[in-house]
Amino acid sequence: MSLTNVTETAGAADVAAVRAFNRFYTRLIGVLDEGIADGPFTLTEARVLFELAVEGEVATADLRARLGLDAGYLSRILSRFEVDGLVVRRKSPDDGRRLLLAITEAGRAAQADSDRRASDQVARLLGELEPARRRRALGAMRAIEDAFGSGGRPGDGRSGAEAGPAGRRLVVLREAEAGELGWMVARHGALYAREYGWDRTFEGLVADIAATHLREPERARIRAWVAEVDGEPAGSVVCARDDDETARLRLLLVEPWARGLGIGSRLVDECLRFARRSGYRRITLATYDVLADARRIYQRAGFTLADQHPEQAFGHALTAQEWSREL
Repeated sequence: MSLTNVTETAGAADVAAVRAFNRFYTRLIGVLDEGIADGPFTLTEARVLFELAVEGEVATADLRARLGLDAGYLSRILSRFEVDGLVVRRKSPDDGRRLLLAITEAGRAAQADSDRRASDQVARLLGELEPARRRRALGAMRAIEDAFGSGGRPGDGRSGAEAGPAGRRLVVLREAEAGELGWMVARHGALYAREYGWDRTFEGLVADIAATHLREPERARIRAWVAEVDGEPAGSVVCARDDDETARLRLLLVEPWARGLGIGSRLVDECLRFARRSGYRRITLATYDVLADARRIYQRAGFTLADQHPEQAFGHALTAQEWSREL
């Protein structure tokens, strides 16, 4: 797709947002450049060394195309590297007109030092962010990579589709943080209204469940988890207490955009592990017959149907079900 076609289909606000981001990111790169400012290389020189360290040996023309550098500028960089003993050049045995570049051991050592300086600077930058903001920032970076197909570098002939968005997803399960029970309530209300047409009484029920969880006196025997995909909340589950011997699985949810990654099963498995460690002998859950995807997850986890009955709920005639299993 040409740049002209892209701009024709993008709104002015979208274009302005990307340009604003570019300006911000350019300033941020300036901050990151300070990580190698006290070293012997400029940012471009460090990038050339990095490419040579990764490739081992590469044609000068290919390196120039990959980095988008002026031929004269790259030649000056390589001449300096040769004098310093960081790279060697030789003619290609297949084509005497092509020059091949290879990094030396001294070049690898110099590149490793440059890489360490840059990594230290990025670590300091990320260290200024609280964990939740850091996860969101890293997730947004991965989302940009996925959206623009950067599984391969521009000019190297490798397609971003080779890795595939799903293959690049980072899925993390963690305990829910302050405020995230509210997120669970909101997402349950919105998703079930959209996907099943359930009315606000369902959101009210979920809010009651969340409030009961917060008021539970035996905090050591309950937990709530959030699943993140690339730093974004994508699912939830709660292990509640029915009585001293019975746990209850509640508020299982997976965002539509994150389905197919096995998140629902991972959340259920985490709940089961916690229930066992907490000394429960069995675990139960309540659901409805229309929630077929959730039911398949429960069945795979060893739950069996214990009871069901018709029920008028959330503006619909449903079949309420109780599932359970021993631990």
